[in-house]
Amino acid sequence: MRDKTMSLADVSRHIESGMTIGIGGWGSRRKPMALVRELLRSDVKDLTVVSFGGPDVGLLCAAGKISRLIYGFVSLDSIALDPHFRAVREAGTVTSVEYDEGMFVEALRAGARRLSFLPTRAGLESDVLTMNPDLRLVASPYDDEVYVAVPGIRLDVALIHLNRADVHGNGQYLGPDPYFDDLLAMAADRCFMSVERIVDTAELTATAPVHSLLISRMFVSGVVETPAGAHFTSCEPDYGRDEAFQAHYARAARDEQSWQEFTSRFLEQDEAAYQAAVGEFRQQNAGGGKA
Repeated sequence: MRDKTMSLADVSRHIESGMTIGIGGWGSRRKPMALVRELLRSDVKDLTVVSFGGPDVGLLCAAGKISRLIYGFVSLDSIALDPHFRAVREAGTVTSVEYDEGMFVEALRAGARRLSFLPTRAGLESDVLTMNPDLRLVASPYDDEVYVAVPGIRLDVALIHLNRADVHGNGQYLGPDPYFDDLLAMAADRCFMSVERIVDTAELTATAPVHSLLISRMFVSGVVETPAGAHFTSCEPDYGRDEAFQAHYARAARDEQSWQEFTSRFLEQDEAAYQAAVGEFRQQNAGGGKA
């Protein structure tokens, strides 16, 4: 078994313009934000992004990196819509494929199984079919049932974030929900996983159940240790969502000057500088200073 550890910069070198990128997590929960921030600092563009979206989608929209978006929703959880996603959706500057959540999961399952489509009842008799005229219905060969034929999604690259991993790429979640990171990993030609901490293989199951080993090393191309790598989204039980910072992010999106100030302060430098700037923000916020 080989050592698959790498740096954030190593991952970005595997991502090219025009690729289809799947991003794990759910809304504003356990998003691979350090990997996303590294993408922001790269020159890649014209991406197709597949996600149960949160600030990952918002930041990439704000940076003009996305040309096509396939999603079940894009939410900050405690804030209903990501403001940058809302702006591009209303302006129509990004091609959108909006699925029912059940359809979205079936599309990932089909991609993970190397199937061209899977049948589902989700979306029947709904405006999802009107919004996605390319979707087709399929008749069951066994009875009179008719289903939506959801096309499988294959990814060039998946980006996910978990709590722990070993150097070989076995990934573990410790929070309340695995989300669908395993499907993204299996549907991708290459999967890059950031984690809060890299540990010995034996430690993965020393105090946690075996079922918490969500990601098999066979689906992982690279592992990056990046503490607080999901910030400002949650990564339970290591930390919760940084609500104060998320609110600051949403406020900054209201006008161009505020967003430029946010970008300059938090996004233009490397990950270490980002974490240092977040620390300063917390001190100012706790002390009642201007954030």
